[in-house]
Amino acid sequence: MTTWREFTAEAPNISDLFVRRHTATGNLCMLGTLRSDGFPRISPVEPRFFEDMLVISGMPGTTKFRDLARDPRFCLHTATIDTKVSDGDAKLFGTVVDVPDLQVHVRFAQQLFDDTGFDIRGQKFDHFYVADLSSASTVQVVDDHLDITIWKPGQGERVVRKH
Repeated sequence: MTTWREFTAEAPNISDLFVRRHTATGNLCMLGTLRSDGFPRISPVEPRFFEDMLVISGMPGTTKFRDLARDPRFCLHTATIDTKVSDGDAKLFGTVVDVPDLQVHVRFAQQLFDDTGFDIRGQKFDHFYVADLSSASTVQVVDDHLDITIWKPGQGERVVRKH
């Protein structure tokens, strides 16, 4: 499994841009999953960084989490309203791993409460999905071209320039 720490070490530019855009939108991202009929589904989600993990968290019982229970593949895209993408955007690809450790759930709920005041302490989690990253990319406008930075585990970052 590629942890968030491993990802940031191998892809510092992509992870920095992802965190910057994630923060700028109040943690809002768009999650791509596969519906039961095979068509894609796009859903808003607020992933959180917790103990070296990128947690795909949200309201239990939603269709996006039923999608992930059936097929763990996902794409996570930073949200933007800027059609010129002047601040760049980032996409993360991978699968979710369901972490059943109840002590992790307790610590996550406490940190969420400490950070936001949102209280899910003492509640049982249906799932605790953590991202296992398999690739990532960013798009940045630089002068008169696009720089597309691509990452795969063990390969570092590479930049493709589009004029």
